[in-house]
Amino acid sequence: MKRWLILLLLTGAMFLVRQPCWAARAYVTDSFEITLRTGPSTGNKIITMLSSGQPVEISESQGDWTLVRLSDGTKEGWVFSRYLITRLPWSLQTKSLKEENTSLQSRLAQAESTLSGVQRIKEELASELDKKEKLLAETQANYETLKQGAEGFLKLRNINEMNEASLKAARQELEKLRAEREGWRSSKMIQWFATGALVLLCGLLVGIMMGRQQRRRKSYYS
Repeated sequence: MKRWLILLLLTGAMFLVRQPCWAARAYVTDSFEITLRTGPSTGNKIITMLSSGQPVEISESQGDWTLVRLSDGTKEGWVFSRYLITRLPWSLQTKSLKEENTSLQSRLAQAESTLSGVQRIKEELASELDKKEKLLAETQANYETLKQGAEGFLKLRNINEMNEASLKAARQELEKLRAEREGWRSSKMIQWFATGALVLLCGLLVGIMMGRQQRRRKSYYS
């Protein structure tokens, strides 16, 4: 029973000592340059030096050592676990923040430029609106003046039409009077001609009668 317990404890210890990490992402700690070795001890050969902030992929851990692989996949080796961190190194965070700050400044400059353009357009629109309002006021005043003039013109036209109608009626009356006068003249001339003819006829008859009387007298005395 004790043997089985010892074997179980040894197996658990080995499992804890050599635990795979499934290629988790880690970074070399800040302000350090560490060695990448061929094995989990300082006696193993140095493969290369890893600079601070360099990203690596964790394969497994064994005690104070961790097996890592470079992010480009070219090299693999062991490093001290205490020299690895899971957070983004300060240098990279500073670089990222600087890039973000630069981007924000660029966007701010663009926003300020856009705002300046919008403000300029707003001022131009306000100026154009002021001009349009003045033009509208002038047009309204001209319209009122034209309206008053048109009303006066309509009154004058109505008066003129009435005068023309009265003149036309007067002309018609004049033509009627002229026709009547011409008719009266013609009737007078006819009357005068008839009177003259009657006088002439009466004179002729008187002459004839007087001639007969004279002939009778002559025949009587002879």
